[in-house]
Amino acid sequence: MRWSLVVPAKRLEAAKTRLTPLTGGGRADGRGLHTELVLALLADTVAAARACPAVDDVVVVTDDARAAATVRALGARTVPDEPDGGLNPALAHGARAAGSPAVAALSSDLPALRPAELAAALAAAAAAPRGFVADAAGTGTTLLTAAGVPLDPRFGRDSAAAHAASGARALAGDWPGLRRDVDTPADLREATGLGLGTATAALLPRLPPHPA
Repeated sequence: MRWSLVVPAKRLEAAKTRLTPLTGGGRADGRGLHTELVLALLADTVAAARACPAVDDVVVVTDDARAAATVRALGARTVPDEPDGGLNPALAHGARAAGSPAVAALSSDLPALRPAELAAALAAAAAAPRGFVADAAGTGTTLLTAAGVPLDPRFGRDSAAAHAASGARALAGDWPGLRRDVDTPADLREATGLGLGTATAALLPRLPPHPA
């Protein structure tokens, strides 16, 4: 089975606010250290997804010009966030734009993601119409899959439970990079231990204090 992946990307300056202790926040021109970190997380996620042999297409839903340019350079395509109604409407819109019978929503903050992990999770997903991978904490969701049925995303607080209640199957596997999304400095330390993608690794020495 070949998949289309949908990745949401908020405007860089508004994303990942819990990482501001590391970055000091963005600048008015959108080019502060915070926006650079958010962009690096996105770039490493998309690069890993594009390198996954089970993935045909990566669609990034964004209204941010820098994010769009970065992911297009990595081989993804972009669609604007036309619903402008939050994360779940954006993902549903992206799934429709993908136009594939097998579509998955992937978090945009997985800098330690490995293509082989993603391929294994997508292979496991083929056994059920809808499936999901819980995050490292077990409460959130980093991957939601749908094959031949609507994606029906329910991201947000306690999304793992929400997706399970909606009928999606919990996918089990040893996929630490896929489960390790980055919302806090502690998350970034854990991702660093797993091994970061090139964009986030290059930015790491500039972050005060160094999270490694």
